[in-house]
Amino acid sequence: DEIPTVVGIFSAFGLVFSVSLFAWICCQRKSSKSNKTPPYKFVHVLKGVDIYPENLNSKKKFGADDKSEEKNKSAMPKNSLHLDLEKRDLNGNFPKTSPKIQSSPDLENLSPKHFAERKKDSVSPDSLKSITSLSSEDKQDKLGTLFFSLEYNFEKKAFVVNIKEARGLPAMDEQSMTSDPYIKMTILPEKKHKVKTRVLRKTLDPAFDETFTFYGIPYSQIQDLTLHFMILSFDRFSRDDVIGEVLIPLTGIELSEGRLLMDREIIKRNVRKSSGRGELLISLCYQSTTNTLTVVVLKARHLPKSDVSGLSDPYVKVNLYHAKKRISKKKTHVKKCTPNAVFNELFVFDIPCEGLDDISIEFLVLDSDRGSRNEVIGRLTLGSSAEGTGGEHWKEICEYPRRQIAKWHMLCDG
Repeated sequence: DEIPTVVGIFSAFGLVFSVSLFAWICCQRKSSKSNKTPPYKFVHVLKGVDIYPENLNSKKKFGADDKSEEKNKSAMPKNSLHLDLEKRDLNGNFPKTSPKIQSSPDLENLSPKHFAERKKDSVSPDSLKSITSLSSEDKQDKLGTLFFSLEYNFEKKAFVVNIKEARGLPAMDEQSMTSDPYIKMTILPEKKHKVKTRVLRKTLDPAFDETFTFYGIPYSQIQDLTLHFMILSFDRFSRDDVIGEVLIPLTGIELSEGRLLMDREIIKRNVRKSSGRGELLISLCYQSTTNTLTVVVLKARHLPKSDVSGLSDPYVKVNLYHAKKRISKKKTHVKKCTPNAVFNELFVFDIPCEGLDDISIEFLVLDSDRGSRNEVIGRLTLGSSAEGTGGEHWKEICEYPRRQIAKWHMLCDG
């Protein structure tokens, strides 16, 4: 009789202990849930709005039920909020105007005799009136001045180019009224030597002071070369803006006496058409009901031969622009070793606005090269402001929607 009694007592104690342990564990879980830290805050990087989890329950923060905020919004002009947001940067702050970068001290201490002499025209009293009444178009034509120096090192057999600075560049950013300039330089006609400077932020008078040394160029060949400077403004969200260019033929320039300082006016980029760039067959169709644009890259013919392999490996890159901002990009497959490529590839683009007034399409025909950067063979732009066959083709698809229209176009220099 004693054994069953002892067993019953121990089983009762075990049951009480297990129930109390289970209750203790449940209490610990509830306390841990109540003391749990809220999640991390979320920052809206486009408009700079901080949204905290503890404020999400308050609908008044978002202006859903606040009648006073609705009245204030209705009293404000509609365009004011839109303009303020456009002036903000990625962090939601208004950009601060940075002081202009001063020119390099080397140029300021130099006398004007070291630079190329400029022609001085006499100004008559009648011409003063025309000068003071310059139109905005004449002011936009002035693209600034580029300062640089040339030198040849006979010991190392090297051609040395120093890009000093640029002055009076136009503002490519309409909001901040400034530019982010940098310079690309190419030695023509072979285009083997290509260099570029660093980007200087928010300045119209950039002082680069960067030296580029090109080895393996005999002094006897300097007279046959041409320097090509391309001045651009960096754009993070779309293609970089071309400010202008400077071409310097080295014929007649004597570098045996030492370093030569020069300055040249920046001119507008000359997009030259060339029969040697080849042709591209494009078919377009605008669907006004669905607001889409169908682009078919059909064929390319008479493409130039590459210097190394004798034949190019072409492919086409298609960029869609809305008000000079790239919003979509596509590309075809690569066609191996042929000057007459057949692509037959179709792309459909959604148009973000009604109509095609602010839309343009750029076609870049490139030569695929695994060993180095792909070279641009030719370029074609179709849009309302395009010249020649590009503008005519665009006008036809606007006048005849839902109709597929194909045309051959001459490629321009890239």
